[in-house]
Order: sequence, then structure tokens, then C-alpha cells
Amino acid sequence: MLLYTHPAMLDHKPPPGHPERPARLEAVLKGLAALDLERREAPFAERAQIERVHPGGFVDALEEAFPEAGEGLAAIDGDTFLSDGSREAAWRAAGAVTAAVDAVMGGEDSMAFCAVRPPGHHAEPARAMGFCLFNNVAIGALHALQAHGLSKVAVVDFDVHHGNGTEAVALREPRLFFASTHQSPLYPGTGDAREHGPNNNIVNAPLPPGADGAAWRKAMEREVLPALGAFAPELILVSAGFDAHRADPLAQMALDDADFAWAGQALRAVALQTCNGKVVSTLEGGYDLGALARATSAYVGALLRA
Repeated sequence: MLLYTHPAMLDHKPPPGHPERPARLEAVLKGLAALDLERREAPFAERAQIERVHPGGFVDALEEAFPEAGEGLAAIDGDTFLSDGSREAAWRAAGAVTAAVDAVMGGEDSMAFCAVRPPGHHAEPARAMGFCLFNNVAIGALHALQAHGLSKVAVVDFDVHHGNGTEAVALREPRLFFASTHQSPLYPGTGDAREHGPNNNIVNAPLPPGADGAAWRKAMEREVLPALGAFAPELILVSAGFDAHRADPLAQMALDDADFAWAGQALRAVALQTCNGKVVSTLEGGYDLGALARATSAYVGALLRA
């Protein structure tokens, strides 16, 4: 498996005490250190790749908002901040996913994991929000469709928060399947189970606070995995958020490390049936450092063994 990351992502620095802190990426890389991964440098995304998801006006406005060296922080909203290192981090986070898609579609490996920050799945086409600047996974998905000529690409999102930004892209792109398990009620307040989109390419499986691994696995087995298999994607991307862990401070679900390992096995099994095992995963949430390191290692390790 390929591992895409870059030290510049540590230089995206929200204010002290913010949960989406540089130590998250350090914890993930520590958790993955014992696994057999080929580490690669995440490149800058190309602007044309970004603009498949985000309009040029949004990209221009964000570029103007990034602080220069020594200028201090800029706030997008009450949760989302920019420091003087955020520009490079954001462009490389998106570039990691597009590079991973290129490598997997080019036959260099069947799988890749993108250890990136800032995360991306809340970023809507014209709005940065929820710690997210560019929607990394959606940029990767549309890149797969456009640059590699695929006709069906899927995104599965098991972050505890609904991937509203990715769903917004899927609503307008029938070749993109989007499935999400998430806690509800919880930020951002989207992800109703009745939302399937005009092209019936969206599956939401909301779970109540306190839902444990058994309830989550049941939702995956009954709703997400059958729909994913029926869609028959040529590539599966995963928004791999680990904040549904019972130790996470930002939500109230109760998954453990073994549940994330199960997710890796289950998604790999569908991928082997539908797309020759092609899976590109990208880091989203996860805010308890120990749980994040263990759960990421469990998930990636299961993908390797499946």
C-alpha cells in the first residue's frame, strides 16, 4: 500500500486548544509506522483538479484569505482557521488524493492511504467549514472520473460527522456514489436517511448517540455495503474518520479499534468483487490521539491483510 503525506501539513496550525491540531497527523504516522507502506510525498494539487469541485471564485477568495508569514490567524468561521502554513497544507492534502488515484489507477498499487490535514469532507463547493478547506476526497473522486475516464466512482464515509460537502458534489454527479454512516443529531445536521438524491446515488445511515460497534456494523451490512456492491464502482474512495471511536471527545458513538479493522476487511472485500481491489482512503476526523493512532493502524492493517 502507498502512503501519501507531507511534513508541511504539520504547519496548518489552528489556535491553541483546537481539536484539529498538528499532533493528530503525528499520531497517525506513528500508528502506521510498523506497517508495510511505501511512503510518498504528497504533491501540490493542480488548480484544474481543485476546480472540478470548487468554483474559481471560491478558490480565489480562499487564496486571498490565507495569511502571509507572521500575519497571525484568519478565521473562516468559529471552527475553521487559517495560519501561514495552511495554504501549502491544503493544496498538498488535495494533491495527495489525486496523486493516490493516479498511482492506483496506473497499476502501481491497488491501495493507498492519504495521511493528510486539514480534512475535507465538510467543505462544500463554495464554502469552507467544519475544519475543512478543500474537499479532498471529492476532488479525488472527480479526478478519477475525468482524468481516468471512469464511469462509476464511490465514496464511503465512516467519519462520525456527516460528509455534507461530499454529498453536495454527489447530488450533482450521478457517476459518484456516496454513502455515510454518522451520528445524528450532530454537526453539521445533515445526512437524513431519506436523502437519496435525484439519481438515487446517496445512502445515509444515521445512528443515535451511544450507538456501539454492533449497531454500526449492522448499518454497514444492511444499508451501505449492499448498495455499494450494487453500484459496482470502478474505484472506491474512503473518507476515513476515526471520531466514532468511544474515546473521541467530539461525539458520543462507541466504536472500538476492532470495528475499524472490520471496516477495512469489509470494504476491501467489496473492492475485490467490483474493482480489482482498488481503494484510496483519506484521513478525516479523529481527535483522541491514542485512539486515532490505534484505529488508523487497525483499519489500514486490515486492508493489507484482507
